[in-house]
Amino acid sequence: MTDTNRTTSGEQWTSLQAYTLAVICMLAGIAVGWFFRGSQSPATVVSETASAPAPAASANTVAQPPTPAQLQKMADTQAGPLIERLNTDPTNAGLLANIGNIYYDAHQFPTAIDYYQRALQVEPANTDVRTDMATAYWYTGNVDAAIAEFQKSLSYAPNKANTLFNLGLVEWQGKMDVEKAVAAWQKLLDTNPNYEGKNKVLELIAQAKKHSGANPGTPEKPTSKNGP
Repeated sequence: MTDTNRTTSGEQWTSLQAYTLAVICMLAGIAVGWFFRGSQSPATVVSETASAPAPAASANTVAQPPTPAQLQKMADTQAGPLIERLNTDPTNAGLLANIGNIYYDAHQFPTAIDYYQRALQVEPANTDVRTDMATAYWYTGNVDAAIAEFQKSLSYAPNKANTLFNLGLVEWQGKMDVEKAVAAWQKLLDTNPNYEGKNKVLELIAQAKKHSGANPGTPEKPTSKNGP
């Protein structure tokens, strides 16, 4: 997640809200978890998941994930104070990006994209925000827009690890273009020798190469409901 101009403690969600969102994200599975945010590292993903608070539920109750409408309401509640600040500071790129992050985390991707676009109008070279926007495009089903934004991010930072990682996933899962996917991941490894997710990248390269005979643009039959 983009870390610019983080919100103050008074604007953070309650622990219950944070836990609820953590539940829905975990239930979404690898489909969301595979991708990395613009400035997020693999270690961050592990540590954030491990630190999620335990639910306070009786033996006879089962925690239910929030509905899309509930997630929208939660995001609107958290974003409200930040949106009010935009009235007096409408070109604050960090503020716009933070609002985008709130809606991204609540899986309200079209709204997140809107705020990311506004942030990038002010700071077009912010590759963290552009990577997040590209990934949000992927989740809305707009594969071509996602790839275009990843490529634009790389025009500013050619070796940006998380952009290359996500680009590889979209080339593979969205276009079934194994050659381009492997090229992105290999460049990631070549230019970021200390990348924390190296083993994960190597695993993805091996998996993709097993399907190198598939035609680009021809969807592969999923092997698991938790695939990216």
